[in-house]
Amino acid sequence: MLHGRPVAVLGGVRIPFCRQNTAYADVGNLGMSVRTLGALVEKFGLHGQQLGEVAMGSVIKHPSDWNLGREAALSSGLSPLTPGITLQRACGTSLDALIMIGNKIATGQIEAGIGGGSDTTSDVPIVYGQKLRRRLLEAARGKTTRDKIAAFKGFHFRELKPEFPGVAEPRTGKSMGDHCEDMAKEWNISRDSQDELAVASHHKLAAAYDRGFFDDLVVSFRGVARDNILRADTSLEKLATLKPAFDKTSGRGTLTAGNSTPLTDGAAACLLSTDEWAAAHGHEVLCHMRDAQTAAVDFVHGEGLLMAPTVAVPEMLKRNGLTLQDFDLYEIHEAFAAQVLCTLRAWESEDYCKTRLGLDAPLGKIDPAKLNINGSSLATGHPFAATGARIVATAAKELKERGGGRCLVSICTAGGMGVVAILER
Repeated sequence: MLHGRPVAVLGGVRIPFCRQNTAYADVGNLGMSVRTLGALVEKFGLHGQQLGEVAMGSVIKHPSDWNLGREAALSSGLSPLTPGITLQRACGTSLDALIMIGNKIATGQIEAGIGGGSDTTSDVPIVYGQKLRRRLLEAARGKTTRDKIAAFKGFHFRELKPEFPGVAEPRTGKSMGDHCEDMAKEWNISRDSQDELAVASHHKLAAAYDRGFFDDLVVSFRGVARDNILRADTSLEKLATLKPAFDKTSGRGTLTAGNSTPLTDGAAACLLSTDEWAAAHGHEVLCHMRDAQTAAVDFVHGEGLLMAPTVAVPEMLKRNGLTLQDFDLYEIHEAFAAQVLCTLRAWESEDYCKTRLGLDAPLGKIDPAKLNINGSSLATGHPFAATGARIVATAAKELKERGGGRCLVSICTAGGMGVVAILER
């Protein structure tokens, strides 16, 4: 991407993000993806057009979703000759989808494509235990009625107990919130500072809606016009009344429902292209995706689960000859307020930057006035696979309105990974 053709970001669209089991409880990933891709097609007049690729992602999906990217593309209004692919990297999924599209553009494989993602924690796949699954498969293979009945010999009603998708890390058995509590303790992140970040996120998002910033970025769906997690009237006093959500026994828990993202349903997508394709089709280039990077940490043996962006960012900065301060905007995904604050503190730490990152000096501080200026995940919510596209679309529009600048995008993910990117205009 850095050394290939420029990758233009033309804009994006999303549906309002909604708390689990509310407005989108019966929609599912395909329905949310179709609405979002259809709105993007409408916004850019893409009806009947053949694009190089549609890359959509989903973290929690049913087998019946099949290839979500292709199925959503077929119902979006695009030409049926447009290929589609589905991918997954937890919370970084749709940023990864955009990076994939961007790399195909940069290397000359395609001229334009769409990247995005959808996630639901309301319509989740529920399966039976292995013993009953084996019985059902054996019965399906039976050639006679007797064979099919024989598969259930010794059946017990306890086999009907369903299995739900897990939210814990398979390697540790701990939830993301539990891991982030460990990080908050390691980096001495206070409850007050987390609540302050959360309140600011809600207030900034509400102000952005009120001034019309999201009018062309968010399309109504199921009677919802704004993210229903948003609490414009929240305050430090209100958040202070909440009890710890993860560490409930030690007396040192600081993560609450107010400074952590709730389980959320939603979808988002962005259109990328070459500069030439944009000009030929009459679209303005909002910004360019300059470069991207992924990284991972060894969280199983003690590193913070959500600290991988601290590693990915300096690798990307070095390759581009930039410092952490060479940005006008910082879009750091707010999985938890503590995660953002741990990341910032790590970059300011001389010991961490030298011993873990191999740097001669700390990356340093960033200007807090440049951080998530239109609110972020604590206020919008966090449908896992949709967050990256939401952030890129928001940042691209902000860079356009400013008339130029550079944005650092940073997303932590489950599995101890991070996905980061540079946008500039």
